[in-house]
Formats: sequence, C-alpha cells, structure tokens
Amino acid sequence: MKDSNFLRENNGKYFWHPMTSPQDSHEIPPKIIVGSEGVKIRDIDDNEVVDAVGGLWNVNLGYSCDPVKKAIADQLETLPYYSTFRGTSNDAAIELAYELAEFFAPDGLSRAFFTSGGSDSVETALRLSRQYHKLRGEPGRVKFLSLKKGYHGTHMGGASVNGNANFRTAYEPLLPGCYHIPAPYTYRNPFNETDPAKLAQFCAAALEDEIAFQGANTIAAMIMEPILGAGGVIPPHESFAPMVREICDRHGILLITDEVITAYGRTGAWSGARLWGIKPDMMCTAKAITNGYFPFGAVMMGEKVVETFESSPQARIGHGYTYSGHPVGAAAALACLAETKRLNVIENAAARGTQIFEGCKALMEKHSIIGDVRGGHGLMTAIELVSDRATKAPINPAVAAKIGDVAYENGALVRISGPNIILSPPLVLTEADVRIIVTALDKGMSAL
Repeated sequence: MKDSNFLRENNGKYFWHPMTSPQDSHEIPPKIIVGSEGVKIRDIDDNEVVDAVGGLWNVNLGYSCDPVKKAIADQLETLPYYSTFRGTSNDAAIELAYELAEFFAPDGLSRAFFTSGGSDSVETALRLSRQYHKLRGEPGRVKFLSLKKGYHGTHMGGASVNGNANFRTAYEPLLPGCYHIPAPYTYRNPFNETDPAKLAQFCAAALEDEIAFQGANTIAAMIMEPILGAGGVIPPHESFAPMVREICDRHGILLITDEVITAYGRTGAWSGARLWGIKPDMMCTAKAITNGYFPFGAVMMGEKVVETFESSPQARIGHGYTYSGHPVGAAAALACLAETKRLNVIENAAARGTQIFEGCKALMEKHSIIGDVRGGHGLMTAIELVSDRATKAPINPAVAAKIGDVAYENGALVRISGPNIILSPPLVLTEADVRIIVTALDKGMSAL
C-alpha cells in the first residue's frame, strides 16, 4: 500500500467519488478506510470505529465472513469467469438460481435473472415489465409509478422512477412516463396527516387517482421499496403494501418490490415483502446477496411473469450484462446465503434493531435537535434533525456533518444524508456495538 501522504494527496486529484462533488474531495477530504474486522473499520490514521453504515447497507455479515471469502478464492481457482449469454452457463449460477428459488418461495418467486448490482436489477425489472405486457398483447402499458422519497439506483430508468430530486435534476430530461405518488411519510406529507393508518389510506387513494388519470391500460408497473431506505428510512403502516398489491392486481399492473436494501434479513424478516405479507411480481435484490464482497444482484420473478415469458415463443430477453451470473459472484452469493441462514440473522436484526431504535428515541428526549426517529423494523433507523421542532425547519447541513464528525471521533461511523442520520449496521451487531453507536451520537449532539 502507498504511504498515507500519497493517498491523501492523490484521492481528490485523480478520483471522482459517487454522490458528491469533485470539489468536496479537496475541501472535505474523505476518511480513507484501509482495514476492517468484524463490524469495525480502520482508517489510514489507525482509528477503529463501529461501522454503523454497514458498508452501504450491504455488509450484513460483517467484514470477517470467512466462508464467503473462501468461496470467492476457490471459485477463482476453478472458473474465474464465463458468460451466461445464449449458449453457455456455469455451475455456480445454476446452483444459486436453485437456492434462491427455494429461499424466496414464500414470496411466490421462482426464477432468477442475474445482474451486477442494485441499479442493474432495477433496470432489468423495468425493462422486463414492459416486455411482459407486450407479450400479453398490451403494448401500450409502458408507464411506471413509484413513491416520492423512494430510491431506485442511478441508471436512467432507476433515476426516472426515483422520488428524490437530488438524483434527477442534473440528468433531466429522464425517461418519459414516470409518475410519483406521495410516500407514507408520517413526519412530512402533503395531507398533514400524523396517523400512519390514515396516511396509508390517503397515499393508496392517491395511487388510485393517478392510475385513473393516466389510464390503467398505459401503466406497466408500480415499483416501491417495502421500507424506504435512502430517502430517510420511512416505514409505511402495515396496511399500505397490501393495499398497493390489491390496487395493482385490480388494474393489471405489475408490482415490483425494490429490495436491494431490505432482502436477506435487514428488516427482521427475510424480505420486505414477507414483512408486509405480500407477494410481488418481481423483486430486485443485490447488496447483501454477497455481503458486499463481490458486485452482484438478482431479480426474482413471480408466477405471472414466469408463466407469460415461458409460454411465449416470442419471449426472447434482449437484455443482460457481461457479468450476469458471474461464477465468482454466484459462488460468493451461495456461501453468503448459507451463512445468512445458518446464523438466522433475522433474529439478531430484530433484537438489535429494537435496541438501537429505543436508544435513538431516548436521545430524542435529551436533544431538541431531533425532530423524528424512524425505524423499529430490524436494523434500519433514521434520526431526522431540525433547527426547530415546532416548525420542523430542517437543520443546517453543516451542523449535521459536525455531529457525524464527533460521532466518528467517539467510535462510530454514521451516515449523514441531508437532515437525516441513517443507521444501517451489519446484522451481526452486538449489544455492546449498539451502545457505542448511541453513545457516539449522544456526544455528537452534545458537542453542539
């Protein structure tokens, strides 16, 4: 490894980082991470902290998951790569498709299309949903519906269905035919409704209204996160997803659940769809599928989609990626799935999620800078910061950044996203790790 001075001097000089401006790399140099163990990461200055971000929602099993590392090394020795385009396949991808079909059987999903990550998975689902309707003789169904505040990656299709202007404005015009309905965001919503059940009904009614306005026969799919993640950890009322499922069924619209974050145990259930008791027509997954150790993703297909594609001679899928079904990624995913099930991580995710949620609620009693705390479903928690609780005026971003800096100095890396502090730590977190995170946040807020 190059020495620390070299790395500091050349990061901003040659490297453009995602989700920030090139100037930030010079004015606000990033923390340079050089090591990890368990649920902790170590930076270039030898500071070791609990990773309360979980890499980027994806390191569910922590950084010392030897079975996954071994699977990657073993696969590199036997078959480091081969294409799964027409005419060839590989053993690891076939085995993984079988195991995923078994894992997601309770969600009504039985076929896998492999990708290189979450944005690829979303793009795949959007494209296949249009093709589905064409195969059924309804070529006019090309539009997409999604939630405001939702996040669906960064490809052109994903950016178009994204519900946050930060990921859209600089790249417009985007894909036409994408429309957004209000999210069931109890703290801030256009209905001024604070009752989650009533708000869910209002948002479902808005969905019905948009479908009526656009014309159901023009809409291909509704895509949504079971719990909105990057938008600020927004869990809907338990009635919301079933209402959306019923509305989509009634109008012949496919329902895509974007579970790039929520699949594989993060919510305290094996999938977000299972958490809410629904069966999607497609499910986008990635991130924790390989614990972050290899870029990989999968779109799982439900009964309607499977039947339509497999019964039509015209159903040639003209879509795919060079690394679809990459054997090393598939081997990593197989090992990761086995370890995820062996550890039964949903139990710890639920228990530690409750602990961290209650810890953040206690901080709200102490610090008036906290306007809202959201979570309570596994290890997905957000603290929304305000400058005034009465008016809900957002906090100055520099203040939020300062809290993150002080928290880091006190042992925890947290994610600052606008006015939100987002916590998405590994699912193998311990009670002691949670105490470190909550204490670090307390000191960060007290420093103000």
